[in-house]
Amino acid sequence: MRTVKEVSALTGVSVRALHHYDRIGLLPPTKITKAGYRLYDDTALLRLQYILLFKEMEFPLKKIRELLNGPATAQKLALEQQITLLEMKKEHLENLLAFARGIQTIGVKNLDFSAFDTKKIDEYARQARESYGKTPEYLEYKEKAAGRSREEERRLSIEMMGILAQFGQMKDLDPASEPVQQQVEKLQNHITAHYYTCSKEILACLGRMYEGGGSMTENIDHAGGEGTAAYAQRAIEIYCGQ
Repeated sequence: MRTVKEVSALTGVSVRALHHYDRIGLLPPTKITKAGYRLYDDTALLRLQYILLFKEMEFPLKKIRELLNGPATAQKLALEQQITLLEMKKEHLENLLAFARGIQTIGVKNLDFSAFDTKKIDEYARQARESYGKTPEYLEYKEKAAGRSREEERRLSIEMMGILAQFGQMKDLDPASEPVQQQVEKLQNHITAHYYTCSKEILACLGRMYEGGGSMTENIDHAGGEGTAAYAQRAIEIYCGQ
């Protein structure tokens, strides 16, 4: 656990900003001590990484909160768009660097301003910000989440993690066996009931994300034991292939 000052020193995010993120529900501390000190674990720091990434894409903080609390598929789409945007910015900087070196070497020979043009980048960022929240799954999630308290959201997340953790108790079974496949169906039904309609295509995507490393894999393995995320992914893959 890290204090708010330690998180600020580690990440470069000001203490004032971290307090603001807590007030608006964007980055709640993992724990608050009896003395009122905010403490953050590694999962909270991973969430902060996502926040900083999406800020680079100029998402408003309210939209970032909705995105991180919403369907994992929307997060995946936004992250893919962020990678594309960063690649475009990299190309823009490389063009500026080449232009500057050309001036340094031979001076300005023509009035070419194309190296300064960011319209393509700006337009892509605008379209990405507008598109991520328009998927049917995201709209359904917003409808179901309307009016839910932070405590209710937390309870549903705990229930979800409990379902995933149970895969860890089944690792000695064939992932294609009936009890394991019923557990996958239980997971799918939980997502559909409380978040958005979880088709087999979406469930397969979620399975790959569970096993793909990062905070999701770490959290699932922490709850169910090492290898739980990979085992759940295999069971989901079999279920969705039926």
